[in-house]
Amino acid sequence: MRLRSTAVAAVTALVLSAWVPAAAARAEEGSAARPGDIVDSAPSAFHPLPGQPTGTRAWKVHYRSTTADGAPNVVSGTVIVPQDGRSGPRPLITYAVGTVGLGDSCAPSNNLPYGTSMEANLIQQLTLRGWAVVVTDYEGLGTPGLHTYTVGPSAGHAVLDAARAAIRLPEAGLGADTPVGIMGYSQGGQAGGWAAELQGSYAPDLKVKGTATGGVPADLMKVAAFNNGSYGSGLIFMAAAGQDAAFPELKLDSYLNPAGRALVDGMKDGCVAVDSIAGSFKRISDLTTRDPLAQPDWQARLDQSRLGRTAPAAPVLQYHALGDELIPYAVGRQLRADWCARGADVQFDTVVLGEHVSGVITHSPAAADWLADRFAGRATHPDC
Repeated sequence: MRLRSTAVAAVTALVLSAWVPAAAARAEEGSAARPGDIVDSAPSAFHPLPGQPTGTRAWKVHYRSTTADGAPNVVSGTVIVPQDGRSGPRPLITYAVGTVGLGDSCAPSNNLPYGTSMEANLIQQLTLRGWAVVVTDYEGLGTPGLHTYTVGPSAGHAVLDAARAAIRLPEAGLGADTPVGIMGYSQGGQAGGWAAELQGSYAPDLKVKGTATGGVPADLMKVAAFNNGSYGSGLIFMAAAGQDAAFPELKLDSYLNPAGRALVDGMKDGCVAVDSIAGSFKRISDLTTRDPLAQPDWQARLDQSRLGRTAPAAPVLQYHALGDELIPYAVGRQLRADWCARGADVQFDTVVLGEHVSGVITHSPAAADWLADRFAGRATHPDC
C-alpha cells in the first residue's frame, strides 16, 4: 500500500506540474479574482486508514492565496464533508497539519485519499461530529515551488483561504454564514496561530468562532537554539530551506558546506520521517561555513514569523506539553503572555503527561470539545 501510494503521488505530482501553472494563469486573467477563489476542483476521497470508510465526500481544490510578502499564489488542499443526511448549515474546521516534510508527495491531499496521512484519524474525529473540514497543503507543498515551511504569514493566509475555498465550493453545501473553527498543532499550531492573528484584517468575511492551537513554535530563533545538535535538529535545516524558498535573497546555499548541501538537497524531496532522522543530532556548525541565523537578514525574516504581536479577534485555546522535547514549553507560555497582554481571549492548557507528538493525540478531543462550545455560543473561560 505504501508503494502504491508513493507511485500514485509521483504521478499526481507530474500531472500537477503541468496543470497548476495553467490553472493559475486562468485565475490571473480575471481582475475580480480574490484570495480563496477556487482555481480548479476534482473529486477526491478521505480515508484515515487504507480503504477505511468514512461516510464523507471529498474534493481536491486549488485556490488562490497570498505569499508572506503579499503576492498572489495558488495553494492546494482537500475539502471533506460528512454525508450524514444533514441539511442546512454545519460548522467548518480549517485544519492545519503538523510537519509532513518538504517533498510534494508528502502533501496531505496526496495522502488523505489512500489512508496514509498521519493526522487523518484526528480529522475523522471532527467529521464524526458532523463538521466539514478543509485541509490546506500550504504554499509549495504539492504545487510548483518548494514548500515555504515555517513561514508563518504564508501559512496563515493558506489556512484562511482554504476556509474561503471550502465555502465557495458549490458541492460542499456551505454558505457565507458558515461558522468556522481553526485547528492545528506543531507546524499546524504556527499556521493556526498566524491564521488567528491575521483573520481580523485579512479575512474578516469568515465567521471564525475560535482557534485551537497546540505545540506552537511561536519564536523560531528560540526553537532553533533549543534544537541545535539535538534530536530535533533536522527541523532546523528543513525550516532554513523553507525560509529560503520564501525569501531567495537569504541565499541559504552560500552558507552550507558540502555535507549541508547534500542534507538539504535530500530534504527537499523527502518526508518528515526520513528527513528528521537524517538531520538529527547535528549542529548548525557541522553543516555550514558560517551560521546564517547569526546574520541580520536571516534574523529579520525569522522575526517576521514570530507570533504574539497581534491579538486574535476570536477566542483561542492554546495547549502545550510540559515535556515537549521539540518546542520548548516556555515558548508556548510566552505566546500566551503576549496574546494576553494585548487583550486576547486565551485559555491555556498544560498537557502534563507526554511529549510533543503525543500532545496532539491526547489533547485533540479536548480541543474539539472547546471548538464545539464556541460553535454552540457558550461562554469562554480565559485564564490570562
